[in-house]
Amino acid sequence: MARVALTGGTGFLGSNVAEVLMDAGHDVVVLTRATPAMEVPWPYTVLDTSDQAAVEKALEGADALVHTAIANDFQNLDAQAAYKAYPGLTQAVTRAAMAVGAKPIYISSDWVMDGTSHKVPETDYGRPINTYGYLKALGEQVIRDLAPETGAICRIGGVMGSHRLLADMPRTQDVGFGYFVSALVTSLRTNTPFMVFGGEGVNKVATPSLASEIGATIHRIIEKDASGCFHVVADDAITREDLAALACDVFGLDASLVTSREPPEADRFSEPVPVDTSLDNARVKSVLGVGPISVRDLVEALAAEADGKLHPVTPLR
Repeated sequence: MARVALTGGTGFLGSNVAEVLMDAGHDVVVLTRATPAMEVPWPYTVLDTSDQAAVEKALEGADALVHTAIANDFQNLDAQAAYKAYPGLTQAVTRAAMAVGAKPIYISSDWVMDGTSHKVPETDYGRPINTYGYLKALGEQVIRDLAPETGAICRIGGVMGSHRLLADMPRTQDVGFGYFVSALVTSLRTNTPFMVFGGEGVNKVATPSLASEIGATIHRIIEKDASGCFHVVADDAITREDLAALACDVFGLDASLVTSREPPEADRFSEPVPVDTSLDNARVKSVLGVGPISVRDLVEALAAEADGKLHPVTPLR
């Protein structure tokens, strides 16, 4: 198996990916800017991840670098901080990976799309309509420019899952699909009504992802030494309302507690929001050999993770 370095390992997605890669037998080390405040199950190296020389040293002997780190509160970053936190950091870690011969794997977003097309193919470069999408698209171009033959881009959307190191998720429901199912389940389990955001300024259709399945797909990218763009999402697109109904069915929750309304002013995004961010995943199927994965499959796998373990839909071995 491979030696894999990973940024963002103390975050929601990174903690899932690190655990899945370890379960698959990889030797994982997390690169972190500060000593974790919580107990962590993997080795880590504390360093300034924007320092290319420091990252190069930490990557010695690594076969791959998975870059999951982001500034989670992207709506409140000023322009200079946003550039440093997104494409600037991606450039530093990608240059370091290329210097030591490690495959860079970059986590991108369905928000690089403008939201006017349905099931966009992996060959599409996107057309962002807000700053977050623009920053993620710039990161994708870093991979294309610096690692055109070996780099991999994983676009994800509406990620479901639970944080592996913390009890709480970073956010509740927002105008995107991220954290949507977890927020709904948390509310309905206490018989608290849940209002699905609708109306203007809302991402209404997506192809969701599951954090552990993202980890399983990254495992296959490393195993097959695959490169290029991959849409790590469910095969079928779904609306917010239908995803809420599906989650109620799978988790055995009271669907009568679910209503729909426009988001309150405090939850609105300050810039345009893509309406339909659904992605086609043909390359995941043809290059990585991944079989059918429905949204229901992902929600059922999420429900199974109540046992404290991760359950990617596709087997690791």
